[in-house]
Amino acid sequence: MVADRESDIYPLFTRKPEGLDLIVRAAQDRCLSDGRMLFAALAETKVLKTSLVKVAPRGPGDKGRGATVELRAGSVSLARPQSLKRSEACDAIEMTLIQAREIDAPAGKTPLLWHLLTTHSVASAADAEQIMQLYRLRWRIEQVFRALKSDGLALDDSQVIDADRMFNLAAIGLAGAIRTIQLVDARDGSPRPMSDVIDPAFRPALGHLSKTLEGKTARQQNPHPPDSLAFVAWIAARLGGWNCYGKPPGPKTMRDGWDRLAAMLEGYLLATQSIKPGIP
Repeated sequence: MVADRESDIYPLFTRKPEGLDLIVRAAQDRCLSDGRMLFAALAETKVLKTSLVKVAPRGPGDKGRGATVELRAGSVSLARPQSLKRSEACDAIEMTLIQAREIDAPAGKTPLLWHLLTTHSVASAADAEQIMQLYRLRWRIEQVFRALKSDGLALDDSQVIDADRMFNLAAIGLAGAIRTIQLVDARDGSPRPMSDVIDPAFRPALGHLSKTLEGKTARQQNPHPPDSLAFVAWIAARLGGWNCYGKPPGPKTMRDGWDRLAAMLEGYLLATQSIKPGIP
């Protein structure tokens, strides 16, 4: 289970099912059994690794930056909060704390600082990095939800109430959401082939369609190889309303563009009748 700070709940740690491992970003500076505080527990611990990581842009005009991050890890014993009775939770729970702290942050920038609590043991820098990578993948979950709901398929607006039908609808929607995320991922270039989302037999139609969507400036040309997923993503973005300038195309633009692209390719297929490629 990979979760953000909303899941920093003591009973969650103590009552987890057997066989379930947790990775949770800590929200509370908890008391430890030895009297120390959680966020200071690794202050004297040896740095496992120092890495340069890329920080994504955080708003208009922000181009992102590089950050030097120190990685530490160690075992901690979380003390039962005073708000909980002994009948509600055990007195302490052993977990592993991993800390990623930015050093020498630029002036005016908030330093990166993550505290992750996990049931996994960490014996090396590689172990700690793997836990950090698993937590970073949590953002992919958020992106899928976004593509399923408000910025994509609006699954939450469905009036289906039967559980089995909702399950089936969610499964179908998940396939569509994943395709949307694939297109968004490929918008700046990707080594992935177009066959990830579409039958390569559609390549001639896509090539002609791309030409009709290109403009006169260099930024309005499709810069990607014709067999690539990025080539398809550029077409979908243009059909979704992206003008090649300003903010990059997101899930909503890609979803709208894909709907138009699928309809056009269906017409192409009906017109040719010589091939029957499929769209996953």
